[in-house]
Amino acid sequence: MKKITLVLSMVLFTIAGAFAQIEKPVTWAYSAKKVSKTEAIIYLKATIDDRWHIYSQNVKDGGPVKTTFTFAPSKDFSLVGKTIEPKAIVKYESTFKMNVSYFEKAVIFQQKIKLNKAATVVKGVVEFMVCNDKQCLPPEEVEFSIPVK
Repeated sequence: MKKITLVLSMVLFTIAGAFAQIEKPVTWAYSAKKVSKTEAIIYLKATIDDRWHIYSQNVKDGGPVKTTFTFAPSKDFSLVGKTIEPKAIVKYESTFKMNVSYFEKAVIFQQKIKLNKAATVVKGVVEFMVCNDKQCLPPEEVEFSIPVK
C-alpha cells in the first residue's frame, strides 16, 4: 500500500509541476543609435503584459523596488547624465501605502553615452519589480549586452 501511495504522490506532483508556469510578464529589448561620431543613445525597452506594471526609477524609499540600471564600467565609453524615462503614471497603492510611479504596456528608457572608440558593447544589468492588482513578483535582474557600431 505504501508503494502505491508513493507512486501516486509522485505522479500527481509531476502532473502539477507540468501545469505550473513561471510568470514572466516583462520582456526586454535593446538597441543603440549613434547620434554623432562621439555620442550614442542606448534604448532599453520593457514590454509589459496586460494588467501588469513595472515601477519607475524614481520610487521613494519604503515602496516597491524601483527600476535600476547598472552599466558595467568600460574604457570604450562613458555615461552622459542619468538614464531618462518618459512620464510615469502616478497612483496610490494601498499595498505600499503611498503614491508610486509606474509604467504599463511598454516603456523605453534612454541612456546617452560618450564614445571613446568607434564601436563598443555596452553591458549591464537592469533590476525591476513587476506587480498587478493581485500580486507582486520578486524583484528580477536581467543582464544586457548592446552593440554600438
